[in-house]
Amino acid sequence: MVFLSSSSNVPRLSTIRKVPSRKLFVSEPPPQWFGNGPNAANDPAWSNKNWLKSRFHFSFAEYASGPQQFGVLRVMNDDLVQPHRAFGTHPHRDMEIVTYVVDGELTHKDTEGNEETLGRGSVQFMSAGTGIMHSEGNPQGDKPLRFVQSWITPRAYGLEPNYGSATGTDCDRKDQWCRVVADWNDPTASDVKVRVHQDVNGYAAETSKELEFELAEGRQAYCLCVEGAVTVCDDAKETSLERHDAVELYGPLKLRFQPKDTTHLLMYEMAADARGSGRRDAEDA
Repeated sequence: MVFLSSSSNVPRLSTIRKVPSRKLFVSEPPPQWFGNGPNAANDPAWSNKNWLKSRFHFSFAEYASGPQQFGVLRVMNDDLVQPHRAFGTHPHRDMEIVTYVVDGELTHKDTEGNEETLGRGSVQFMSAGTGIMHSEGNPQGDKPLRFVQSWITPRAYGLEPNYGSATGTDCDRKDQWCRVVADWNDPTASDVKVRVHQDVNGYAAETSKELEFELAEGRQAYCLCVEGAVTVCDDAKETSLERHDAVELYGPLKLRFQPKDTTHLLMYEMAADARGSGRRDAEDA
C-alpha cells in the first residue's frame, strides 16, 4: 500500500472520474513537421500508416479545445512512433519533461551532450530550465516505439537544464507500485533516480494481482491504463478502464485496482488543485 500525506485544504471535487480513450484527441501530423521523409509505402515493420500517432490527454499542438492541465500535470501524450522515424531537434524551456517507455527503444540526444537509448519500463527526465535542444524517437528501431511523455510545471522558472534516466530494471514494478518519479525536495526519495522540481510522484505497475493505493485528502492523481484492463474501486463505486483509458482521482480515497488478466498502469500523484482539470469529457464513476 502507498500512503501519501495530505498537503492543503483544497475542496474535494469528486472521487473517481473516467476519461475514456474515445474522448482523447488523436494527432497524426505530416512527417515533414518533425524533419522526417515521406511515410513508408509498404513496410511490414510499420503498425500504422502515418509515422506518428499520438493521443493527447490535454490541449497540445493543434489541439486547443481540451483541458489545459490536471494540477501541475500540463501534458500527457501517448505516442506511437514507427521505425526509422523521430522528432527532430527542437527546443524546450521551463518545463519538467518525463518520458515513460512502454514498448520498443527510445533514443535521446540533447545539446547538453546526453545521448542514450532506453527500452521498456525505462523513464527519462529533462529539466528544460533556461533552455535545451533535443531530439528523440525511433531512428534505428526495427519495430514501433510507444512511450508516454508527460510535462510537469516546475515550481520555479530559470532552472539549470538537467537530464537523467532510470532503466526498466532499476525499479521492480511487478505486482506492486514502483515509484519512478519523485520531487527533488523529498527526503524519502533518495532511491528514486528520476527527480523533478515539483511536488509530484509517478508510479508504474504491471500486475495480475489486486493493488491498493491510498490517496490522502488534499491530493489528486491521474492514472492511465497503459495496457490491459483494470477495475478501479473505492468503498462506494467502481469504474472499468481499458487500454488508453484514464481516470482522475481526488482524495481522500482508499483505492483497489483489480486487473483483468495482466494490466500496466502509470499514475501521477500531486497536490490537489481546486480547479480540477476542467475537462468536459470525463465521466463520474
